[in-house]
Amino acid sequence: MTGPGAVPADGGAGLRVVIADDQALVRTGFRMILAADGIDVVAEAADGADAVAAVRRTCPDVVLMDIRMPETNGIEATRQITAAGGGTRVLILTTYDLDHYVYAALTAGASGFLLKDVSPEQLTASVRLVQAGDALLAPAITRRLIERFAPRDEARTAARPAVHRDLSQLTPRELEVLGLLATGLSNAELAERLTLSAATVKTHVARILSKLNLRDRVQAVVLAYETGLVSAGRGPLGSGDSAP
Repeated sequence: MTGPGAVPADGGAGLRVVIADDQALVRTGFRMILAADGIDVVAEAADGADAVAAVRRTCPDVVLMDIRMPETNGIEATRQITAAGGGTRVLILTTYDLDHYVYAALTAGASGFLLKDVSPEQLTASVRLVQAGDALLAPAITRRLIERFAPRDEARTAARPAVHRDLSQLTPRELEVLGLLATGLSNAELAERLTLSAATVKTHVARILSKLNLRDRVQAVVLAYETGLVSAGRGPLGSGDSAP
């Protein structure tokens, strides 16, 4: 498999990235860091509209996307890029830890986020991680974001677009795995909790993502909260218990 988002046999060489940020110095700095590690920056963009156009033109594996840009912001650009279905993954850049815009970016389809003061080693490793198909955020960190910013009542939920997926596609076991995944458990913790092998848990997670057309675990966690399978501050509905 060699399409967008695939993992090349050479371990990541040929990885193609677009950098979207309204500050030229930031773009230059990131370009130099990525180039030094053999990552090809195929385009730069100073706003969201330019980023969307650059993605259409170059079909990169990953976009480093700033949130706050003039005209079209990073959230809307992320929504347009992921909706196009080309396989490009979006890694959000933000200045503030737990910026309230990050939650909106994740629901728009981003695969994770980085602080702008990230080290060069963390930047290149994160780009490769996202390109390989993994979510950058650990589920527990994603849960912390969602519990802080997700709608907590019906009025607020009705005031914003909902994510619609038919959870009836999932088997009872897959629903259980999704609910527990959303509480921040790793695959190893899921295996221990459900008395399953790690390989079986990995298969369940892969099937959940495939059935619900989700890119990664970050999107699965967001979906679990958006659909009400899991509620902020408590565990999966019908679980009978909650994480300590």
